[in-house]
Amino acid sequence: MTARTVRTATAMALAAVVLAGAPACSAPGDGDGPGGGTDSLTVGVAQEPETLSPLLGYGKEGNSKIFDGLLTHDAKMHLRPALATRLPKVSKDGRTYTYELRKGVTFSNGKPFTAEDVVYTYETILDKKTNNASKGELDAVESVRAQGRHRVVFRLKYPYAAFAERTVLPIASKAVASRTDVNTGSYNTKPVGTGPYMLTSWRKGEKLSFKANPHYWGGKPKVERFTVAVIEDDDVRATRLRSGDLDGAILPPNLAKAYEEDEEKRTFSAKTADYRAVTLPSGNPVTKDKAVRRALDLAVDRKALVKSVLNGAGKPAYGPLPTDSPWFAKGTERPHDLARAKKILGEAGWKPGKDGIRVKDGRRAAFTLWYFSGDKLRQDHALAYASDAKKAGIDVKVQAGSREVVRPKLDHDAMLMGNGFPADPDFDLYPTLHSSQIGDGWNNLAAYHDKTVDKQLDVARRSRDPEVRKNAYDKVQRALAKNPGYTFLTHIDHVYVIDDKWRGLTTQVEPHDHGIGAGPWWNLQDWKPEA
Repeated sequence: MTARTVRTATAMALAAVVLAGAPACSAPGDGDGPGGGTDSLTVGVAQEPETLSPLLGYGKEGNSKIFDGLLTHDAKMHLRPALATRLPKVSKDGRTYTYELRKGVTFSNGKPFTAEDVVYTYETILDKKTNNASKGELDAVESVRAQGRHRVVFRLKYPYAAFAERTVLPIASKAVASRTDVNTGSYNTKPVGTGPYMLTSWRKGEKLSFKANPHYWGGKPKVERFTVAVIEDDDVRATRLRSGDLDGAILPPNLAKAYEEDEEKRTFSAKTADYRAVTLPSGNPVTKDKAVRRALDLAVDRKALVKSVLNGAGKPAYGPLPTDSPWFAKGTERPHDLARAKKILGEAGWKPGKDGIRVKDGRRAAFTLWYFSGDKLRQDHALAYASDAKKAGIDVKVQAGSREVVRPKLDHDAMLMGNGFPADPDFDLYPTLHSSQIGDGWNNLAAYHDKTVDKQLDVARRSRDPEVRKNAYDKVQRALAKNPGYTFLTHIDHVYVIDDKWRGLTTQVEPHDHGIGAGPWWNLQDWKPEA
């Protein structure tokens, strides 16, 4: 047996996963010891969800394991029916979507799934009292109503081309969830869904454990137990993988490289929409200066970042959309041009000081850049960015902190952020760049406001014509190149290291969130153990 590195040229060209495997180790701390059998899998991820309730945003990209949406994505990221029996019927004006629902489906507690659960889920998310930071994603919904037990009709305020993509959103149990407070109740930690797995325990900050749902409408999964170990520190995750505590894990490319010669492991790289960028808040007296933002856009060496930080597992980023996306505006790529960056700063009045850091009106060109503690990939991006900025005469102080420490500082300080959703360009561009999203959770952290960008995002969101949308998104990206509110750095491939006893692994094009739902285990319920 030899170690192998498997790269997906594009996950959109691949078939669904079929697994043939050998025994996996049991969940750490479950008392079964290593080698728990062919029906178990333990993986390590960097983050855990804040909630497991779809009413508060959990699983909105699909593949939540506990829940199903009306629709789902296949391996090629094409929409397919899930709780619906077929894709929706759309009215000529593009404002009415009708879904026929699957009969005989039950929740994991054995109670029937009906149209009332769908209505409850969407109406609760849209309720002003619900603390769902993503409710703006359903802004187009005017009403949702049940027609009998197995039909749901959505009426939209305007034609929204991406609406069907939004209906991968998981459906909650009205009977269970409505009995508790939507924001603080037990449904957030003890959910009941129609999905292939049921949560058996959640030790916050440590692990989530699942078992197969015997009532699953698609058939009980063969992989009986699934454990997700939450290990924020990349180095610790790599160590636990090497010790045999994990069957698989996501790792930064530089750490995953060490396993390429390991005969017991193989590395696996998935294409994604996941990007890394630096927020440049308009509330900071340095980063609010357009000249500083333009200079930083040119000073950063993106190709060097891909080579050194990502070990080649990714590509340069010039905005939220990857350069290989059909929606990417060709010609908006920014070169690495340090001389031009210095010239822009000089013409704007930022002159080099004695220590090489530029000064304007007595103010040093300096600001703080935060990244999340334990996230080696963000740390490496932040340090490389600071190094490039210093060459242009801008002093970037890199700091680490928890989410609780970092979030309150972002009106003034910068952050090494990550985001990305592959389903539709609206999902990335609108929350990141539209001024209406300023102050809405983790959206538009730079407080970016550009009139052209706002106008064209609205045009694209409200049209079903692909040509109109493409033209509008081109204008958005060209305006962003002239007036950057962020420094976009890289689009990263997600790199996984997995025991070599598993076979046939592949993945979808992945979003930024790559914990429970995404990864080679995106359709774990379809895996089959080796005979």
